[in-house]
Amino acid sequence: MKIAERLEPQMLSGGVALDRLFEEDETAWLEIMARLASEGRLSDLDTQHLSEYLCDMAKRDRREVFSRLVVLLTHLLKWEQQPELRSGSWRATIRIQRLELQSLLESATLQQHAVTVLPQAYEVARLQAADETELKITRFPEQNPWTLDDIVTGTI
Repeated sequence: MKIAERLEPQMLSGGVALDRLFEEDETAWLEIMARLASEGRLSDLDTQHLSEYLCDMAKRDRREVFSRLVVLLTHLLKWEQQPELRSGSWRATIRIQRLELQSLLESATLQQHAVTVLPQAYEVARLQAADETELKITRFPEQNPWTLDDIVTGTI
């Protein structure tokens, strides 16, 4: 028996237990919320926490897009500026970040977010690449030389 099935009866008595479950076992709480929604039992949903959780998920996805852009751009900059130090590890990082970004950017909302934050992500990546390589910041282009499509679907 799934934990959500085991816990549901006590969770629905007055809603207090659902509040506590949200704090103590988020996965069990999510299973219950999914089950209640699929059964159409909308009045039993813990709407306060569900709304908070969904907003947090959207913020997390946006942060993940930004973070992956920074990592990918940092490695692309290092790849360009230090060809003698290129490694399989750098190539793998570039490939993995591209695959993960492609998956995230299937969402039109996250794709638009990526376009919006790209200049900021590039600036962070430029500083990070300079720090990691110990090259002067002026060695790295001041303006991002790549489009989002170049970054995500390049051939390195």
